[in-house]
Amino acid sequence: MKLSVVMPVYNEKATLRAIYEQVAAVTIDKEIILVDDCSTDGTREIVRELGATGATVVLHDRNMGKGAALRSGFRHVTGDVVLIQDADLEYDPGQYPLLIQPILNGEVDVVYGSRFLSGERSLGMSFWNRAGNRILTYLSNTLTKLELTDVETCYKVFSRDVLERITIEENRFGCEPEITAKLAKLGVRIREVGISYRGRTSAEGKKIGWRDFISSVRCIAKYTLT
Repeated sequence: MKLSVVMPVYNEKATLRAIYEQVAAVTIDKEIILVDDCSTDGTREIVRELGATGATVVLHDRNMGKGAALRSGFRHVTGDVVLIQDADLEYDPGQYPLLIQPILNGEVDVVYGSRFLSGERSLGMSFWNRAGNRILTYLSNTLTKLELTDVETCYKVFSRDVLERITIEENRFGCEPEITAKLAKLGVRIREVGISYRGRTSAEGKKIGWRDFISSVRCIAKYTLT
């Protein structure tokens, strides 16, 4: 089994080296695909350095958003299982074995790492981010008939054959509910596992905001009702 880790990156100079080292340290056969979404803070130079150490590097010539970065990264995967990893240190790569095992066992096709399952640590998430996530998950579940707790999680893990059956159309954060809606239409087996999480503030670089919430509501309707 080979794991493909797709990491969209935008202005993460402060955290990129650290998260890359954490991913590289996981003792699983893997490839790391870094997609720089036209960073302006020196991140691109770090991405190029990491490319020289073995990472696959994709460079956007203009900023297009997370969905576009994932779309670019997915074109380069060669592994059997594909995992999305943000570059901001909010999610712990040490949890990869927990996330991929249900797929390796043949029990499910997709695994989501949920920050809200009972007993798991979810630190640093603001009230508004937590409330917004709850609302989006409720709306998504209502229309997809799924029973998820965290549709906005970064940690989405797919068997490659399932991933190849969906195409991301949204360029920005609307890709999160879009992916869930398209998986629901395929009728694939999805499981959530509890993960630990340590959020950051907008001052620390958190990029998602209320405009992304509105966009996500639109995308839930668009991709479940059409």
